[in-house]
Amino acid sequence: MPYKTVGDCSIYYEDIGVGDPILFLHGGYSRGIISFSGQIQPFFHTYRCLLPDFRGHGRTHSEDKEWSTPAIANDMAGFITEMNLGKVHLVGYSLGGGVALHLASKHPEMIRSITVIGCSGFADSTGADDYEPEALIKNGQSKLIELIKTMHNDAHGGDWQSFMRQSALDWRRYPGITGEDWANLTMPMFLIRGEKDTFASEDNLLIMQALCSQAEIWIVPGGGHRVHMPMEQGKAVNERILAFLASTY
Repeated sequence: MPYKTVGDCSIYYEDIGVGDPILFLHGGYSRGIISFSGQIQPFFHTYRCLLPDFRGHGRTHSEDKEWSTPAIANDMAGFITEMNLGKVHLVGYSLGGGVALHLASKHPEMIRSITVIGCSGFADSTGADDYEPEALIKNGQSKLIELIKTMHNDAHGGDWQSFMRQSALDWRRYPGITGEDWANLTMPMFLIRGEKDTFASEDNLLIMQALCSQAEIWIVPGGGHRVHMPMEQGKAVNERILAFLASTY
């Protein structure tokens, strides 16, 4: 099991394939290999696929158990440097989309392109209250609680309630990209949203496109928040992302 030390973090990651590197940035409550299980087979013949677990998530260990989108973005910049990756493509889903935007805005020299799935680029607290630990207990979400306990035990040491509070706090505050940050996002950008995604509004994607005129938007008909996953429209999404990546050369 490969790990890379970055600051106080021992980052667990999967490294599959050959070619120019793609850094896959996973969604909330998830891990790299889980959020992007449907992308490995189509991508690894052409690209080197790197799938890290974030600070506070999965098998990654850190001295500081608190985390945020900016902190994770900083970790990922260190990961790129420590792995000697050079310029990378970013593919970020949900939380990982916000991480991708933060990372690219602070370190544009590291980034070849950005693909964002299910993330509107602006803070929106809608739904965060439902994922506070007290709400999960009250609403009988025992399966989700058990999943968080087991999937992220290495990272949070069994303190799933602090993990969920941190997740809800990050949900309310980020991505929160500033005007100056938007100006740094000049690299090729592909914004993907499922038509029925309730977490990433089309209006916000249009604002992002107005701020980053090179950004391409694709609203996937009938798609939901997990539009890139096999149970939704993974095949079509993979084909479009691969075509976008090829167009950046």
